[in-house]
Amino acid sequence: MRYRLRFLLQEFDLPRGTTIVGRSLDCNLTIEDPLVSREHAKIIIDDDGPRVEDLKSRNGVRVNGLLVRQPTLLRDGDRVRIGTQDLVFCRVEASGKAHSRTTGVLRLCAQCRLPYAREILACPHCEATEQTDEGTLTTDSEDYRIAWNMQLIVETLERALGLGRAPDAERIAKRAIGKLDELLLCGATLDRETLGTVASKVASMTLATDDPKWLLWVIDLHRRIASVPSVEILDKLAVAGPRHGAVLGGPLGELLESLESSILSGSPKDHDLEGLARLQRTRRQMEGQAARGRVGSRSERPGVT
Repeated sequence: MRYRLRFLLQEFDLPRGTTIVGRSLDCNLTIEDPLVSREHAKIIIDDDGPRVEDLKSRNGVRVNGLLVRQPTLLRDGDRVRIGTQDLVFCRVEASGKAHSRTTGVLRLCAQCRLPYAREILACPHCEATEQTDEGTLTTDSEDYRIAWNMQLIVETLERALGLGRAPDAERIAKRAIGKLDELLLCGATLDRETLGTVASKVASMTLATDDPKWLLWVIDLHRRIASVPSVEILDKLAVAGPRHGAVLGGPLGELLESLESSILSGSPKDHDLEGLARLQRTRRQMEGQAARGRVGSRSERPGVT
């Protein structure tokens, strides 16, 4: 029996013995990912069956979405996540043809709308047991690929921020922005909840780095998709406003004008009206802060009373 790891459009044979996976060039399989340890995990192929083992990495190893602490047996179609990369473990028949079940099948959780392996009884993200009426979601689905990639980016960005690794977080945030901008430019249909989750994590970058460019992108994103920012983003805007009102005030005003014309002309929902009211308050606070700054600047000049 032969085994392989499928990574994007590439496949890597797993020889009998031990295969080391990590960021180091000395590994059997090198993954250039800032959240992958130099020697992150090993995959063992022997008479006891194929299994993966975490090598005390910083960010762990997940199999079908579940964090594994001990050596874990692998089955055909299992998804092994290392860093931001999702590897599919495949069994290959003696003839060289892959076993029929090589892509795996995932369900959509009815509660958090994230995909997870069909074999798992409960969602590993929120522990809900109810699935959506849409049935299963295969890895051949474009919707799956988008949702899965965005989920990986959000998780790695959150982890990098939690570890205080600002340079890594900036690289991941830039990757998220580039990916979303590309999808929007191509006219892809993106789930608003997914967009909001990514935007909230990108907004966190302004609080972590004191750089307003991240919130500027978030404001522009919501203008482009004609959507009121989530409560989490509104909270971050309120915190960043006093420091960066001079930069954020103009774009925030443009967002307000766009939303007021598009939302108020229809039948707005209560949460949209509440969000608009909060945006208006935040904008007024920014304007007041800027005005106080101008007055203070004039009063400091010689001869000004």
